[in-house]
Amino acid sequence: MITKTIDENSISVIPEDSDDLFNLRRIIKEGDTVVGDTTRVIKQEKDFSRPDKGERIKVRIALTVEKISLDDVLDRLRVGGTISESSNELVPHGSHHSFILKVNDGITITKKTWLPIEKNLVESNTKQTGFLLVAIDTGDCGIARLQGTHLQFVPNIYSGSGGKRYKTNFNIEKFFLQVQQAILSIIRDVDSIIVFGPGETKKRFANFLLKPQTQKYKIQVVEGIDSGGEDGIYSFTKSQAMREIMSESKLAKVSSIIDEIMVMANKKSRKFTMGFDETLKANEFGAVDSLVFSDKIIQTYDEKKIIDFLNDAEGKGVKTFGVDSSTDIGLRVTGLGGIVSILRFPIES
Repeated sequence: MITKTIDENSISVIPEDSDDLFNLRRIIKEGDTVVGDTTRVIKQEKDFSRPDKGERIKVRIALTVEKISLDDVLDRLRVGGTISESSNELVPHGSHHSFILKVNDGITITKKTWLPIEKNLVESNTKQTGFLLVAIDTGDCGIARLQGTHLQFVPNIYSGSGGKRYKTNFNIEKFFLQVQQAILSIIRDVDSIIVFGPGETKKRFANFLLKPQTQKYKIQVVEGIDSGGEDGIYSFTKSQAMREIMSESKLAKVSSIIDEIMVMANKKSRKFTMGFDETLKANEFGAVDSLVFSDKIIQTYDEKKIIDFLNDAEGKGVKTFGVDSSTDIGLRVTGLGGIVSILRFPIES
């Protein structure tokens, strides 16, 4: 999330991914003021104009928040309320309006008092390092950007190689150039590049990246992933190599938590929970150390109840991680009841 502090009461934010939108859902409360650009239909009052026909104009408004909710799970945030200020005199104060906030939409949030947890959520993804994953073979290449626990894919790139049994005029340099251009379309300055796949193609491509456009990025070649394309990306995110190379990444931490819970489940330990009700009870006792929740839990339980629970847990020092269905980890958490946790001490069921 890109942020700029205006004063002690106001912070401007631009969400960069679905995690940021979810954090904003946890930050914005009833009674806050949100300022942003939107569009309104203004009725025409000209001669011969249709009374039901209006002109849609762009306007900047300040909204006193009355209701906030997630649309389509984590892809859009709807903020509704009463207009308190506007940049156009034809937009009346006191009327109701809703912002539909999406990734890269900027707003300014004003609160009477910012709670510590709210400031932490604003700053949690600021300048977060990402990883550009490249699963390459002579036939195709899969590319995805990993930030936090979310994978953003680029469509597979195919080389046109006919394989070893066919004589072709295949030029691998042209294929590498296509892949490099695709990487440049999605990579950010804080990212590093991780290249893997079967055979020696990955090493040749890593050397190809030592050119002015991409040489400024940290480039690492990983062995042991024997598939290219999208399948190679998914294989890497489930591998031990991922945890070793990206040990400080959010995905690696979440993967370790899930594996620890599976071990405890096999040992009949009571120092973990699965499902919302179990985790809610454990949090009431202050027993939760860390928890992982899936975006699907928002569809299963009351949204406000989930938001209040997560904010309460973090207020008690619980480490929380959100995951979505773009990775295997997200699907596993969904299958385990949408939320799991590791406990500081066991509690009676």
